[in-house]
Amino acid sequence: MKHKLKIAGIITVLSLLFACNEDFLDRPAQGNLDATTLANQAGVEGNLIAAYSLLDGWGNYGDWGGTASNWIWGSVASDDAYKGSEPGDQQPTADVELYQWGTGGADGYLNTKWQTNYDGVNRANATIALMRTVEGISEEDQARIEGEALFLRAHYHFEMWKLWGNIPYYTEADEDFRKTNVGVDALPLVIADLESAISKLPTEQASVGRVNRWVAKAVLGRVLVYQESWGEALTVLRDVVDNGPYALEENFHYAFDVAHNNGPETVLAYQASVNDGNPDGQNGNRNDRLNFPHSGSPFGCCGFHQPSQNLVNVFKVGADGLPLLDGSWNDADLTIDDVVDPRIDWTTGRDDVPFLDWGVHDPGWIRDRAWAGPYSPKKNIYEQASGAGSAVGWATYQLHSLNLHLLRFADVMLLLAEAEINAGSVENAMALINEIRVRAAAGAQGPEGGDVVVPIDDPSITWATYDVKPYPSGMSAEDAMKALKMERRLELGMEGHRFFDLRRWGEAEEVINDYLEVEKTRRNYLTAAYPY
Repeated sequence: MKHKLKIAGIITVLSLLFACNEDFLDRPAQGNLDATTLANQAGVEGNLIAAYSLLDGWGNYGDWGGTASNWIWGSVASDDAYKGSEPGDQQPTADVELYQWGTGGADGYLNTKWQTNYDGVNRANATIALMRTVEGISEEDQARIEGEALFLRAHYHFEMWKLWGNIPYYTEADEDFRKTNVGVDALPLVIADLESAISKLPTEQASVGRVNRWVAKAVLGRVLVYQESWGEALTVLRDVVDNGPYALEENFHYAFDVAHNNGPETVLAYQASVNDGNPDGQNGNRNDRLNFPHSGSPFGCCGFHQPSQNLVNVFKVGADGLPLLDGSWNDADLTIDDVVDPRIDWTTGRDDVPFLDWGVHDPGWIRDRAWAGPYSPKKNIYEQASGAGSAVGWATYQLHSLNLHLLRFADVMLLLAEAEINAGSVENAMALINEIRVRAAAGAQGPEGGDVVVPIDDPSITWATYDVKPYPSGMSAEDAMKALKMERRLELGMEGHRFFDLRRWGEAEEVINDYLEVEKTRRNYLTAAYPY
């Protein structure tokens, strides 16, 4: 026993000596490419696909923080959604919702977001570096590969910039990864990479899901809006909207329907896949599989990402079919007597309302109704008839082949409308907003056992009165901006954009703290929230 203790003591001392030695900081980056094996075009293309594969935010780091849909950072951290589920389950998400971001759990989620996106950056850079060592790749393919890798590098950096602002920016030329973020303005570097990608990418790609010149232009326009470079954003986004290959889907629901994957509204999407040989089904939106109705439902789990009462209330409309821009929408909670925008029942699951073709949403579908409210998320749910569910993996019904939108055309149109307002072109902006509203009026959730999509005044609808009308002409710039902000919430609710919109508008502190003040009277656990 004494000898064992002595050996243990020696090991401890050696461990401490090693821990105090900084040589471990000088080790090469782990997971470097075997250039000999991959030194051909197939190897370069394979490494590029590996860079694409992180678009879903799942880098095998063990938790949900990296999710590309930003349901945690964009929705739960805003006034759009509660964590959902029940107390104690996935506590780090509750810490995010309560703005207790200094906890170890929240820090771990942030770390996963950081790891996943820098992994994507590293893979994009490794692709460029590897390609430059390989002979025999045509100039056309070299330009395309580099353009795709530059786009992905910009995308992953931008995802981190939205959260942290101050980030180190890495290129294929970096050898020392100990790099400062002090004094680094990452956004111009993102823009430069996107502009370079635009110059190299083709206007069309042979493979579905690969980015092309139009995708890069659309993302560049979004970044320019975040930078508030209104003139440049206007030029880029007008080009995408007027000359690009995109259009709104005929019906709002079709943007979230497997049968319409990669349809005209898709700009950038993670290409989901199931039953493809992966034994755990993890190509099927792994990081969003918590966000289904719980055990009383056909899905069996897990009840996270529940729409807030605040979000549900915002879908009320007045006698003119327009949103209540004066804020009165939150004076009382929604009832069956309220006239609503039909997008409410494509965005949220409500009791006694058909839930696509899965049956009528039932109180028993909610995991802890008293704690997290009565509503379920809906945009991430596939139709039963699509057969899109996985046959393998944990919680198989939550793994599916519905593509995850990272940017869709309706968002691009609203970004252009915002640029138009800031450039003084209010009528142009309202025309774009009204086009989206006219599309919203094209169809509503249909009855159980019938068509999923029906006209908004179909006599089979007994659970709601729907109305949505375009805005009249002659709005002031101030009112147009209110309409724009409201439309972004109605159109993009539960898609992970809300928190970032509030921050870039400089409204996060006021809006979120006002939200908490009211919402804690509805959800008691929010009394523990820190002020934002």
